[in-house]
Amino acid sequence: MLGGDDASRSAALEALNAYPGGLQVGGGINLENAMSYLNEGASHVIVTSYVFSDGKMNIERLTQLVELVGKQRLVLDLSCRKKDGKYAIVTDRWQKFSDVYVDGPTLERLAAYADEFLVHGVDVEGKRLGIDEELVALLGLHSPIPTTYAGGVSTMDDLERIKQAGKSRVDVTVGSALDIFGGDLPYSKVVRWHSEQRMVSQR
Repeated sequence: MLGGDDASRSAALEALNAYPGGLQVGGGINLENAMSYLNEGASHVIVTSYVFSDGKMNIERLTQLVELVGKQRLVLDLSCRKKDGKYAIVTDRWQKFSDVYVDGPTLERLAAYADEFLVHGVDVEGKRLGIDEELVALLGLHSPIPTTYAGGVSTMDDLERIKQAGKSRVDVTVGSALDIFGGDLPYSKVVRWHSEQRMVSQR
């Protein structure tokens, strides 16, 4: 979400100041800047390339981030693609497969370092051609902490499919399909749907 330039940082800070405690910040997060965004009002920082790069996971960096900001304020991005029947975390703008797979043992292990997971289904991301239902089901079955899925949502039916496949344990984020970003899916309908789910869960 963030670029590395001053304009991107300025826009992020403006948003954080307008909605303190209500937004997460990701993109270029590292040991040097993570606390500055939290101090400016971010609820969490989303970490991707600082931990996953060049096809590898840097557990030392992840540990240092947790020691700095606390597990409760860290979202770990586990964006993945299918490889040999399994979901491998991808790095370097999603171009390079790592040797870390999104499965039960990995999710259990990494849950010790994060408050939430963000998982992009890279094979369907941005295509508006439907979700990766198999990945959603895997997350619903195995993730021990709150998890948000992203990728391929194009209709209201996709939201219902995520709810069913994820056993109501997987949240969803919608991007390019929304009408506010030029898509066909009304933002107001998506907000209403989420509000209805929240009401049902509180009964």
